[in-house]
Amino acid sequence: MEKDKEKAQDQSHDSTTDKPQSPKTTDDKDESKEETKNKDESTTAATAAAAEEKYEANNVDKGEIETKDNNDAHEEDGKVDGDAADNNNNSELENKEGDPTDADVPEETLPPPDLSKVSEEIDKFLSYLLSLETAGNDESEPLEIPEFVKQFAFLVEARITNYDSGESPVKWSQLNEEDTSSFLEIVDRVSKLSTSIRKFTSQSTYVSSINHIGAILQRAMSYLEDEFRSIVEDHHSTAPDPDSSSNNNSNNNDSKTKSSNEDTGQSAGLPSEPTDENRLMGYSEEVVSSMNRLAKAILSGGHEAEICQAYFIGRRNALDHNLHKLGFEKFCIDDMQKMQWEPLEREIVAWIKTFKEFVNVIFPAERKLMEAVFSDYNSVSESLFGSLFRGVMIQLLNFSEAVTMTKRSAEKLFKFLDIYETLRDLIPSMESLFPAGGVDELKAEATLTRGRLGDAMVCIFGELENSVKADSGKTPVPGGAVHPLTRYTLNYLKYACEYKDTLEQVFREHQKIERADSATITDYDFAAGQGQNEKPGGQSSFEVQLRKVMDLLDANLEAKSKLYKDTSLSLIFMMNNGRYILQKIKGAAEINSLMGDPWYRKRSSDLRQYHKNYQRETWMKLLQSLQAEGLVVHGKVVKPVLKERFKSFNAMFDEIHRTQSTWIVSDEQLQSELRVSISAVVIPAYRSFVARFSQVFTPGRQVEKYIKYQPEDIETHIDELFDGNSTPMGRGNRK
Repeated sequence: MEKDKEKAQDQSHDSTTDKPQSPKTTDDKDESKEETKNKDESTTAATAAAAEEKYEANNVDKGEIETKDNNDAHEEDGKVDGDAADNNNNSELENKEGDPTDADVPEETLPPPDLSKVSEEIDKFLSYLLSLETAGNDESEPLEIPEFVKQFAFLVEARITNYDSGESPVKWSQLNEEDTSSFLEIVDRVSKLSTSIRKFTSQSTYVSSINHIGAILQRAMSYLEDEFRSIVEDHHSTAPDPDSSSNNNSNNNDSKTKSSNEDTGQSAGLPSEPTDENRLMGYSEEVVSSMNRLAKAILSGGHEAEICQAYFIGRRNALDHNLHKLGFEKFCIDDMQKMQWEPLEREIVAWIKTFKEFVNVIFPAERKLMEAVFSDYNSVSESLFGSLFRGVMIQLLNFSEAVTMTKRSAEKLFKFLDIYETLRDLIPSMESLFPAGGVDELKAEATLTRGRLGDAMVCIFGELENSVKADSGKTPVPGGAVHPLTRYTLNYLKYACEYKDTLEQVFREHQKIERADSATITDYDFAAGQGQNEKPGGQSSFEVQLRKVMDLLDANLEAKSKLYKDTSLSLIFMMNNGRYILQKIKGAAEINSLMGDPWYRKRSSDLRQYHKNYQRETWMKLLQSLQAEGLVVHGKVVKPVLKERFKSFNAMFDEIHRTQSTWIVSDEQLQSELRVSISAVVIPAYRSFVARFSQVFTPGRQVEKYIKYQPEDIETHIDELFDGNSTPMGRGNRK
């Protein structure tokens, strides 16, 4: 064997140059046959010498190169030249040593090329091409494509066909770890080979192989992309139900944001799963690993646009599914402006729940998933997440923007406040999902929407003032009860004060805008105004608005009290409304702190004055009939005058009882205070008057006629006042 080799080297010395020359190949019918026959034969001396000289610097195994070059040499048009004769001599010598020959081994029994061995040849070939590039020999004439490249292409194509048969392709999840790793290594090798030989597109001998390898790579990429897309789309259905993902955060979020077992890893109807799995949107670690490996292979193959599109579509569908599960529906502006308030209010509740869920739970989990799938491609991950995030956020922000365009009314204030607070509180969370500046556009949009909501709320509060001022109904409330305007205004203000800090912020920002827009304000005045969010007396902007509404309500109630012809009833009306106002403010810490103790004391004093005026107006007149003045003349009781006094008292008391028992004092404490104060004034005076003058009357019918009530009867009837019922008054008990 060594002698043949030396002989071949001597023979090729004069016929070769410093560059190795690859043998020519043909496409005639004997190619396959000759290739099979000579697969295991020795190389020709001339080819062996050329290959050895060229690949020696790259540590290429000489025996393997000789084998491949020998195969190529025997495919040349069936011609037998001097090199072929030498090759036959080598074959005969090897046959004598026990190697199989064409006659000994039938063609169909020859083993097929081994992919692993051919892959080793490909790796060495790639190293060789890289060494040429590194050495700066790109301009040198390249070798023709070795035969093992064609073998490699054939074997890889067969493997891809085995997986991607069209009718029943092998799913990636059906392959074991060894098969997937092997296939990805093969695809990576094809990708590198395609990249390397593409540099020789100007060489006509490379065109066919470049196209063939490129087609194989394209088919492999297509299969991997389909499998990647399938995994992305098939597994999102296992993600935690968004309706249950915020359950464990319900104590920290708005009461409208219900349900989630994300932190416990549980969801309704599903077994417990690892927390990490829930954070990755329902994809198991194994699935995420598969997605990561597929992504690397596809991106290495230069198919970034295709994999980004597949991932974006799959995850966007999943996010749309979550939007629907959370109850958020997309409406156009025209539809929302035509929508009645009750259905719109429900949509706002769903929006708030959805916005919080996405920013606090879904988007962070989506980012973790994306970073895991594209772990080595940060720019791809950032771009994809930004596209998904913006798509959903623009949809949510468009809804809040459309809400600000609906017709304004007082009832919408609180839902506007909820939207305002949601945007304000979650903008920092949005910023944390992106690197610096990555969310500036969305932040600006959210801030703009929040500003429009603030303007709308200032206008709504202004409309509340106008509605209180303009309520000029001419029909008095029956029984002097609390007026509906009082109930509405106080309940409205009490609820508004639960948003005290937010409303103070709204009015403060609104005033800053007004100052900035003022043509007469100077820069100095504006800077000074920054610290003048409080009005004279230490009142904040919102407190000023609150007190203004209360003053308007007081003025309106004063006007309405004059609608009553009975002065006593008008005073009962003022007491009822005054007590209701005080009780509401005292029972709510927020509004109580804004109105302050001085205001509360002043209103309490006003209430006591109404009470005194009522007693004087109603009961002092009654007590005048019980005065002894004018009853005794020259030491004797003037009986006719006494009779008139009792008759007058009885008539007045009957009228008061008949009338004021229908009046309404719904506050039990005020009702009790009135009854006690009346009894304290009337009963002692009546008891004393009866005890002093009852003996003047003849016992019997005369006493019954003039002394109609005993003191105990008076007390009983006083306790029947202000019940709102017309109770017939029977005759009192007599002694």
